[in-house]
Amino acid sequence: MAFTLPDLPFDRDALGPHMSGETLDFHHGKHHKAYVDKANGLVAGTDLESASLVKVIRAASERGDKGLFNNSAQIWNHSFFWQCLAPAGSTRPSGKLAEMISSDFGGEQQLLEKLATESVNHFASGWGWLVLNNGKLEVTSLHDADTPVAHGMKPLLTIDVWEHAYYIDYRNERPRYVKTILENIINWDFVAQNLDGNGASRADQEGARISADTLS
Repeated sequence: MAFTLPDLPFDRDALGPHMSGETLDFHHGKHHKAYVDKANGLVAGTDLESASLVKVIRAASERGDKGLFNNSAQIWNHSFFWQCLAPAGSTRPSGKLAEMISSDFGGEQQLLEKLATESVNHFASGWGWLVLNNGKLEVTSLHDADTPVAHGMKPLLTIDVWEHAYYIDYRNERPRYVKTILENIINWDFVAQNLDGNGASRADQEGARISADTLS
């Protein structure tokens, strides 16, 4: 089988009122699915047809294949993003993660403010990121479909700041969207899990030969 649209790790309405089921219907069910469909069409019949998603992203980046890079990277970015979310109040930073947040940023609120500033002020479409770099937490952002997978970064957490991520619920209010998501529905258990440096693998998919029937 080809790359697939992963199921959401929560019920459609589990993130309300901070992220609505309608947003998820469009963001996951239409935008994310479109990246899956397009990427499958682009790798069919090529040497990357059976490659894993991460391998496809890296190969597309090295080859300068923008179409394949954009669609495969967006599959990975979105698959990672959904895992970064959880129902309100279900997790909080604790243990090693909480210690690192305190050491590297001065506390949870300072981290949230830095992530919000980076994400809100990112020009046009893209992603805000918390990554692990040489044992330290760092905040950055990447444009359009760009992804830590292509740069050897160790991803911990992401915030989608493409307009389709928030327009249904927040219209053009990116600052309110980012603040609400960060303060209410982050899956800190998932963020902590990624401290092992294996975050890239948690949104990867194994590649498989794509038949004509799969694409029809």
